[in-house]
Amino acid sequence: MSNALPVADGARVRRYVRELVRRHPRGLAAVLGLHALAAAAGLVTPRLLGDLVEGISRGVGATTVDRVVAVIAAFVVVQSVLVRFAHLASARLGERVLAELREEFVDRVLALPLSTVERAGTGDLLTRTSRDVSALSRTVRFAGPETLIAALTVLLILGALVLTGPLLVLPSLLAVPVLWAGTRWYLRRAPAGYLRENAAYSDITDGISETVEGARTTEALRQAARRRARGDADIERSYAAERYTLHLRTVFWPVAEFGYLVPMVATLLIGGWFHLKGWASLGQVTAATLYAQQLTDPIERLLGWLDEFQVGGASLARLLGVAVEPDDSSPAPTGAGRRDADGRLAAHDVRYAYRPGHDVLHGVTLVPRPGERLAMVGPSGAGKSTLGRLLAGVHTPTAGAVTVDGRPLDGLPLDELRTHVALVSQEHHVFIGTLADNVAMVRPAAGPDEVRAALAAVDALDWARALPAGLDTVVGAGGHPLTPAQAQQLALARLVLADPHTLVLDEATSLIDPRAARALERSLAGVLHGRTVIAIAHRLFSAHDADRVAVVSDGRITELGTHDELVAANGSYAALWRSWHG
Repeated sequence: MSNALPVADGARVRRYVRELVRRHPRGLAAVLGLHALAAAAGLVTPRLLGDLVEGISRGVGATTVDRVVAVIAAFVVVQSVLVRFAHLASARLGERVLAELREEFVDRVLALPLSTVERAGTGDLLTRTSRDVSALSRTVRFAGPETLIAALTVLLILGALVLTGPLLVLPSLLAVPVLWAGTRWYLRRAPAGYLRENAAYSDITDGISETVEGARTTEALRQAARRRARGDADIERSYAAERYTLHLRTVFWPVAEFGYLVPMVATLLIGGWFHLKGWASLGQVTAATLYAQQLTDPIERLLGWLDEFQVGGASLARLLGVAVEPDDSSPAPTGAGRRDADGRLAAHDVRYAYRPGHDVLHGVTLVPRPGERLAMVGPSGAGKSTLGRLLAGVHTPTAGAVTVDGRPLDGLPLDELRTHVALVSQEHHVFIGTLADNVAMVRPAAGPDEVRAALAAVDALDWARALPAGLDTVVGAGGHPLTPAQAQQLALARLVLADPHTLVLDEATSLIDPRAARALERSLAGVLHGRTVIAIAHRLFSAHDADRVAVVSDGRITELGTHDELVAANGSYAALWRSWHG
């Protein structure tokens, strides 16, 4: 997707992994130490068995055999205990690292400009927050610790082989060229393949979510065949991407299987020849063969988890890529950081284009007066909502400027911006939690009385108290369901509690009954007295009750004045009013 969020490069991923390692030196040292001890305990058995075979060939007594068997049993028990605690330490470290990854990803997502999220679409972000996080969790929990353990075990086994007999290391080295060539071939192709696979999943998710959310529009415009074709094309691309990575695995894994079986077979054959030549004892060949057999498991794990690392690496690159997305805002000027009492919002000659070269706003200038209620009306597609989003700081104008007290709106930090201006649109979300928490989320320190006052201001207190547990009723997914109108009132209550000096209401009461909506807007006007309110609406009673009305048509403000002035001017607003009122 051309508008998809970026993907972090390999250097950034490696830096982040090194940073994670530096954050947990003690935990990592404990994991490696326990696994090293467990691996060392496991290396004793082959050496003792080799000595036992050598001793039996020379006719040692049964007492010696019993003693060696008892020692082997003791080391097996010690190894089992060490492995248990080593895996427990690995699991704890993995969960801790995974929790940090998830928290940091959520922070990065919440810091994204809303315009960036809208431009990228929901599919890409949903795939990163679900499938990529899930894939990375497997890598962190299992692939990372298992790979470290396997690499450490291989080194210890090779060291034990050297101590057993330097010549007996040579057969195991025959596997190196095979494994090196196969791994190099795989790693040159796998990262790009898995990135394409994940991107294809993003396209599928984006297409499905768009189709589901716009099902009624799709049916009304008879676009079902086109949406199905889009879905088929997305699935076909995903199939091709997955088939490519499957091809890589079907080539690499047989090579790997052959490679890690070579040491044991070669040691047995070549070691036997060394013994016949008198270059190695029977005990040394036995121990070396057992060590070579022990190499099979860690090498198999190393190569087996290598594929998982490619999946996890691609997922981590996509998660880190969220932070790579440049903020489209400009730095705030010196002195920004205070909330001016005046709070004068202004748009000066602003233009905006969702696609380069296709402006939807054409040099709009609008200066709401502090404390006034300004209504924006006009036909659908005229640019009202786009202008409202510019005034709320959601979008950054492609030309011109939107300022608050003379400072560029897009240069303010998000937390300060929302103390100046806030937007409530037609889309509302009810979060999992109590009704009171849903309101107080904009001001966590707000007390119960303030929450009730905010609900009362939007005529929601009566039905809120009537819920099974009142304001402590759990709502959201899996909780008590709220109607669309109640969810809209809940969003307005948050706005009242947030208390910005300028409010942009984009069809904020569209889901409420018209009579109730007018009563609600009058109640809000009383509560929000002294604050600037910019209301975007199709219902003209909002314009009738406003201090001034701005008529937006074809991306321009064509009329601006009070309701009476515009009716008297007998322009487009007057015609719209007569049609609606009649």
